[in-house]
Amino acid sequence: MDIDSFGAVREARWTRLKELSRSRRLTGAEADELTRLYQATAGDLAAVRSAAPEPSVVSRLSVLLASARVWLTGAHTVSTRDARRYLTVTLPAALYRVRWWAVGMTAAVVGLAVLVGWWTLTHPEALDLVGPPEARAAIAEEQFASYYTEYDSTSFGAMVWTNNAWLAAQCIALGITGVFPLYLMYNTVIQLGVSGAVMAEAGALDVFFQLISPHGLLELSAVFVAAGTGLRLFWTMLVPGPRPRGRALAEEGRGAIAVALGLVIALFVSGLIEGYITGSGMPWWLKVGIGVVAVAAFWAYIFVAGRAAVRAGASGDAAGDFATDQVALAG
Repeated sequence: MDIDSFGAVREARWTRLKELSRSRRLTGAEADELTRLYQATAGDLAAVRSAAPEPSVVSRLSVLLASARVWLTGAHTVSTRDARRYLTVTLPAALYRVRWWAVGMTAAVVGLAVLVGWWTLTHPEALDLVGPPEARAAIAEEQFASYYTEYDSTSFGAMVWTNNAWLAAQCIALGITGVFPLYLMYNTVIQLGVSGAVMAEAGALDVFFQLISPHGLLELSAVFVAAGTGLRLFWTMLVPGPRPRGRALAEEGRGAIAVALGLVIALFVSGLIEGYITGSGMPWWLKVGIGVVAVAAFWAYIFVAGRAAVRAGASGDAAGDFATDQVALAG
């Protein structure tokens, strides 16, 4: 599929759908047109995903369809107050309740990655498993850095965002198995450790940290939170405490949904940094500084805003659409 030609032919349809989705009021004819355009655009998205999954086009159509779906489902009744409450109360409280799981996962992965890197670097037979010396030199001197400049910034940022958000969602959704989060963290340990060893062998360990720090600090923190959230679900299934197991899982599950939605935002920010800053011509001190500020804000949001939300009575059990309705029973 020629994605440029495909987009050019359907641009008028997508523009009209966007225009209708932004309208405050629609006539009957316009509502019917919106429905038809929504169905046609959904088909366009399916075609792009199956034949030519260009990240920027997939992201654009997904956002466009989500906006149109507001009209079709009546979700436009949600007020900005609900969104503000989610961001200032529900989300920080949900993140706060999994904070120590996230911290523990962070310490474990970083510690094991350092151990793997040291072992690989100090054992030639381990380095040989990566590849011959000339292949390792090519990785350190060219391939590792070129990864961040191979694609244009928008496509690259969209690609890493959707990939990382999908992994985080899987980590939470499949966390109840107790296996998937550990498997993902195992892969993360190996990738970090081996990559660091290859770069250190070439005397480019500083380049390694310069390239992963701007976006990686926030990106990895979000993934660690996702893994900790998933494992907390697994532990709740095993040890529900004083609550009935079904109720405990329901409460933790709704909190996990709140966390998942919040991590999408965090990973979007890290994707922007990776797409537009990591591979840019900015000074390294500025790139790393941006990464440090981003990850500091993320953890402050968890510990400071989360603690304030919990002290105000929030539990992190997602409100609104994800809350359990309480019905009074007579007798």
